[in-house]
Amino acid sequence: MSYTLPDLPYDYSALEPHYQAENLQIHHDKHHAAYVSGANSTEERLSEAREKGDFANLVGLEKTLAFNISGHMLHSIFWKNMSPDGGGAPEGELAAAIQEHFGSFDAFKAQLTQAAVLVQGSGWGALSWEPLGQRLIVQQIYDHHANLANGSTPLLVIDVWEHAYYLQYRNMRADFVNAIWNVINWPDIAARFEAARKNSIN
Repeated sequence: MSYTLPDLPYDYSALEPHYQAENLQIHHDKHHAAYVSGANSTEERLSEAREKGDFANLVGLEKTLAFNISGHMLHSIFWKNMSPDGGGAPEGELAAAIQEHFGSFDAFKAQLTQAAVLVQGSGWGALSWEPLGQRLIVQQIYDHHANLANGSTPLLVIDVWEHAYYLQYRNMRADFVNAIWNVINWPDIAARFEAARKNSIN
């Protein structure tokens, strides 16, 4: 089954002024679409390699597949992590877990903000569920898949590739990250948190 580009769950202008419509449209329609296309074309090349029994390019193809699938997956989460009705702070069990694992919501927010802002080069800041320790952790994701704790599940991701923000925020990555907190969709993240905990295998 081929990978497909998901529709945005809101209009391009729905997140303004925090996320400009033109920036969002290019990010979704061009950049995310490129990862979907890259994943599909790499799968086709792997299929051809299997048919021919020629795996001379396997290492490069596997790396390219991981890059594109991870880009597709993270962007798919990112769109749903935001909402025109977002912002504020989480409630319920997610709020309690953040309090337990980070000390306070403000401490968690500060850590994730800095993790995103301080990514070296291109990447993401992420709140993830780590199943071995049964805890929430903050991670820096380089490119799309390096530096992830194996088995962890991203719940909240902030894209800090330049294509995510440069059209609107230029080189002010910190301004973009701070703006994103105004549209964070906590019910979506809480649902991901609940699902990740239920699916944890130690």
